Amino acid sequence: MSKYWSNFVHQLVPYVPGEQPKMANLVKLNTNENPYPPSPKAVAAMQQVLSSKGNGDELRLYPDPNSDLLKEAIARFYNIAKNTVFVGNSSDEVLAHVFYGLLKHDKPILFPDITYSFYPVYCGLYDVPFKQIPLTEKFEINLDDYSRDNGGIIFPNPNAPTGVLTSLTAIKKLLETNRDSVVVVDEAYIDFGGQTAIGLTRQFPNLLVTQTLSKSRSLAGLRVGLAIGHPDLIEALERIKNSFNSYPLGRMAIVGAAAAFDDKEYFLHTCQQVIQSRMQLVAELTQLGFEVLPSAANFIFARHPKHDGEKLAKALRDRAVIVRHFKAPRIEQFLRITIGSPEQNAVLINALKEIQ
Repeated sequence: MSKYWSNFVHQLVPYVPGEQPKMANLVKLNTNENPYPPSPKAVAAMQQVLSSKGNGDELRLYPDPNSDLLKEAIARFYNIAKNTVFVGNSSDEVLAHVFYGLLKHDKPILFPDITYSFYPVYCGLYDVPFKQIPLTEKFEINLDDYSRDNGGIIFPNPNAPTGVLTSLTAIKKLLETNRDSVVVVDEAYIDFGGQTAIGLTRQFPNLLVTQTLSKSRSLAGLRVGLAIGHPDLIEALERIKNSFNSYPLGRMAIVGAAAAFDDKEYFLHTCQQVIQSRMQLVAELTQLGFEVLPSAANFIFARHPKHDGEKLAKALRDRAVIVRHFKAPRIEQFLRITIGSPEQNAVLINALKEIQ
């Protein structure tokens, strides 16, 4: 700690990202990256920026501060108006603007007790009061429990790190009764087995849906996120953005992300591959005695009745297989395992058979 820090910095508890180890022959299943490469059309679009005039001349110029090319591609994909789309440097930055611009009120916001661990970090950073609502015994989000006075509601769908999906019917029911505060549905993993709530934004002006290109579009290294909602909500986010960083997305990010949205066929194909691999991996883990929560994400949440979670994660690491272990109450025996390629999944299963 330093005497030069602002006072509030001493109180912050930062988010801890997934480990990025440098190990030989590593099977990395800890940060929910897509095992397949991005759309070839997205790669070609980015290469075109670099090859402009043969010397990447475009990179000396600032990018479009409004990212219109990308907003138009997102609007086409979801058949929505461009003024209902916001984009930023990763969904984490988008969420940061959401917490500051839409969720900072006197009343506490509500989110699950087991969920994306960045939410309480944002609350600490922006001094947002909050209350955590326990998941059910089956690790489900029961939105009936959110029918109480609040300054806003946010939850992932499917939830992270559990992977459990909440139905659109339940979300709509919540929106029908909670009209005086913003409801944020964080859809980082929705493309792997869920149905987006974006269609509900036409009916409910207090609904905001956030997404990322890091998972289903294999662009975690590009850092692109988005939000979709009523223009009034989007205007608040634009005000925050333009008071913070008017150019959050670079030229390559804008064209690459736009091309990824336009390549719907490749997107659907790779998502289906991940879903098929998930089904097979769940079946194989179940045969090994694991309890696996129902997942609609590109990861699974599993525990074994005869193996301690932390020790199991270490044993896998000793075999160059990295998964995510959380020490939080109720989930300390679970491992969050990213769905890898069929080859990576096979290495995982073989390592678990050795440990057994």
